Amino acid sequence: MAAIDQLLRTMLEKGGSDLHLTVGLPPKARISGTLQPIGPKALDPASMAALLKEIVPERRWHDYLERKDLDLAHEIPGFARFRGNYLYNHWGQAAVFRQIPAKILSFDDLKLPEALKKLCHRTEGLVVVTGPTGSGKSTTLAAMIDYINTNFSRHIITIEDPIEFVHQAKKSTIVHREVGEHTESFAAALKGAMRHDPDIVLLGEMREMETIKLALGCASMGMLVFGTLHTNNAPKTVDRIINTFPADEQNQVRVMLSSCLAGVVAQLLCKRVPKGRCAVHEILLAHEALPNTIRSGQISNIRSIIEGGGNDGMITMDNSLMARVQDGTIEAKEAYMKATNKGLFASMLKPGDLDGGH
Repeated sequence: MAAIDQLLRTMLEKGGSDLHLTVGLPPKARISGTLQPIGPKALDPASMAALLKEIVPERRWHDYLERKDLDLAHEIPGFARFRGNYLYNHWGQAAVFRQIPAKILSFDDLKLPEALKKLCHRTEGLVVVTGPTGSGKSTTLAAMIDYINTNFSRHIITIEDPIEFVHQAKKSTIVHREVGEHTESFAAALKGAMRHDPDIVLLGEMREMETIKLALGCASMGMLVFGTLHTNNAPKTVDRIINTFPADEQNQVRVMLSSCLAGVVAQLLCKRVPKGRCAVHEILLAHEALPNTIRSGQISNIRSIIEGGGNDGMITMDNSLMARVQDGTIEAKEAYMKATNKGLFASMLKPGDLDGGH
């Protein structure tokens, strides 16, 4: 067994989600949201290099030494899969591993809002799932792809770095492509996908301008495109997509986005009472006022479209947080920390909730 596998097993036995390795510190795991040591000894540079090198092919190890960054998937056969990122920091080599659940959780398992099924029933357009790193975007997207796979006969291509969830074909045909292994970049894979007759394309990340432009193109050509961004609400997501482009292209991008945006799902993870975590969502769906709002650049009006679209399943993040406080899933303090309008929750705080430097 690889030495790192023992650390990963220990992390999971303690209920952790992420393993953090840094020279000069003991191995740590994120358990119920906080980092805790899971090994007695601090890692020195030699032991760190040995841990990391053991589980990658020689070629990819040289890539890491040269580029100082590496994304990979690692599996302990019959036990668990992990998404890993190797990096360099001030003290030298470092890595973070996150467990990829072996079982793809369903809509019901995750208690996802029913409104997200509307997005799965669409046949074209761009659906963006957003949230900070570690907010469960991949898990939610996997559930949406699984729902489509279970209910519809579609040709689905996923483009990821690395592949996280591996879907078994049910009604749909699913092709997984990994950047670095099966294709040189997201953009190259997207260009190829246009010629592979897909109904649905899932993009692990929409980072570069070229990737976003191609995603908009695919969505405008009649495909359903799922992508992710690191924004935390719907208006910021629309802004981020437009502002990725130079000023002289932004009008054209507004027009494209206004015609193909099918929905934005922003997701945050909150500490659940008494332990564990739960997801809260902001949901923007297609609406007759949305295209003109995007075309005219009045992005702040998206908030009122969401607030007025409650009957269709739209909801703001603050209202999602309020619902979870009222049903006892999360504490008012947690909602206050995550809310945009903190005044909504201020009167619900208990004395001392904001002590401790917050």
